[in-house]
Amino acid sequence: MQLKDVQSPKDIKGCSISELDNLAEQIRKKIIDQVATHGGHLASSLGVVELTLALHYVFNAPEDILVWDVGHQAYVHKLLTGRYDKFETLRQQGGLSGFPKRSESPYDAFGVGHASTSISAALGYAVARDKLHQHHNVVAIIGDGSMTGGMAFEALNNAGISQQNMTIILNDNKMSIAPNVGGFPKYLNRVISDPMYNKLRSDIDKVMAKIPGIIGHHFRSLFQMTEKAVKSALKPGQFFEDLGIRYFGPIDGHNTGELVSILERVKSIPGPCLIHVMTEKGRGMKLAESNPSHWHASAPFDPKSGEVLSPKNPLPSLTSIFGNTLLQLARKNEKIVGITGAMPNGSGLDIMQKELPDRIIDVGIAEEHAVTFAAGLACGGLIPVVAIYSSFLQRAYDQIIHDVALQNLHVVFILDRAGLVGADGPTHHGALDLTYLRSIPGMTIMAPSDENNLRDMLTAAIDMDGPVAIRYPRGSALSPELHAETKPIPFGKFKILQQGKDILLLGVGFMLHELEKTAKILAEHGFNPTLVDAQFVKPLDKENYRTLFQSHKTIVTLEDNSIVGGFGSEIAELLSDLNLDGHRLMRFGLPDAFVEHGKIPDLYRMLGIDGTSIANKLLKEL
Repeated sequence: MQLKDVQSPKDIKGCSISELDNLAEQIRKKIIDQVATHGGHLASSLGVVELTLALHYVFNAPEDILVWDVGHQAYVHKLLTGRYDKFETLRQQGGLSGFPKRSESPYDAFGVGHASTSISAALGYAVARDKLHQHHNVVAIIGDGSMTGGMAFEALNNAGISQQNMTIILNDNKMSIAPNVGGFPKYLNRVISDPMYNKLRSDIDKVMAKIPGIIGHHFRSLFQMTEKAVKSALKPGQFFEDLGIRYFGPIDGHNTGELVSILERVKSIPGPCLIHVMTEKGRGMKLAESNPSHWHASAPFDPKSGEVLSPKNPLPSLTSIFGNTLLQLARKNEKIVGITGAMPNGSGLDIMQKELPDRIIDVGIAEEHAVTFAAGLACGGLIPVVAIYSSFLQRAYDQIIHDVALQNLHVVFILDRAGLVGADGPTHHGALDLTYLRSIPGMTIMAPSDENNLRDMLTAAIDMDGPVAIRYPRGSALSPELHAETKPIPFGKFKILQQGKDILLLGVGFMLHELEKTAKILAEHGFNPTLVDAQFVKPLDKENYRTLFQSHKTIVTLEDNSIVGGFGSEIAELLSDLNLDGHRLMRFGLPDAFVEHGKIPDLYRMLGIDGTSIANKLLKEL
């Protein structure tokens, strides 16, 4: 069978195992070619090809529910569910999402993008099924990385208690349990998943229940203890068994026949079951196999050499500038420690980790724990720097409020990927951080407009009091040269870059540079605007803003945050608080809607928040 002929999972139902393995080769080639051409997440999807084929071979989606965790690995799923013809549009504006998305396909049962959600969602599906007297299967597929998140353990606990029929696939590509994939564990799995064994198990339990008194209870307990002892001695899943979830594994995740066999057997076993599957991230591409972390996601590349096709940006990333600056500060101040949620490379903390490994703490995919852990560190006298992407920090909102801000603890939050992030789309856009942070009492919020400003703000933040947040976009420096020394940042002060009159342009962070374009166009049409770098989103210097407002009738704000509750809203509130009348406020920012994926400049133009669009609207309105 040819992959291009697969229009739905039904098309693979009649395949032999060898035909499925042939499809696996075609799928890997298609994914590698797609990511090599347009970029995307690679290693995760390459690692689950056989697993995904087996799932769609055994289960009947979309009637049966498959819930993926995170979704980095869902490219195979998309290829098998009628999206082959659109696969070349993956992660491009107007094309397929890089993650499962309910509005995109009925086969995408649950929209994802953040980790540790699949078991909770699948359990919800299972409870709904039973209450509606339906009979389909529900499957959650979760990786070992996502299992570090507390939400996954909360869901496991609930699943074990509720005893709903559901299957959990633990896709494990790095646990030390791997050597247990051998002959006898495979045999044991076949025994305990065999329908006859499970019928015998049930029958024995029923017979023991009929034996009166303590004798029946004794024999039933003895049988259960014997089974438990054998499984404990030979299998690594006792933790799950103790939670009330039957464990099967480990299974070779690249043996299609074995996967099909275990899935067929387990799906008929009542209650929650977990199948532990061992896979290799990057399977089928030697470059990705040898360095799966590097090939987790990639820009377009040459599939033979692995060389990135686009010319390398000669300018350093903002992430690396943060990382190098923090290292310099940590060398001088032994109280500084960095905290990451399983992303030392993505956050820039790997730079400090190489030189000061004992000062970087990776807590896994556990943002809530990371923040409260940081609060404990601050109570203990350290200066924790929590580096978590803007959209991921949303998950720890309660901890920021209750455990950090309420106690006025000095924790520095670094929000990389603030604003739009491009191809990853709405699950990863940092569109809400100014809104959710601005409402927290005592929070200081800064947004640098260039790489030197970032260094200055980080340096200042270390010596500030209380919780401090610095947010900046995914991107690179504006200049190859950094200032030799950092400069002090006057607390709460804005910075006037161009003094004019009548029109006041207030920019937040790197969006300031779009307003620079606006100012230039306005000047060409005879206007003389004032251009201001806000620097601080909270607190605001009210009296200096009052002076600024009094000499300008038209005020324009621009931010890469939701227009609801962001910087523009704050300026509107300030105008009201200062009882200033006769001003026209025009707010530009992200809409009160989830923005789709696409190239950032294109999205800016589409949303009307690029410098030219703002200038054109101003000229029309004025």
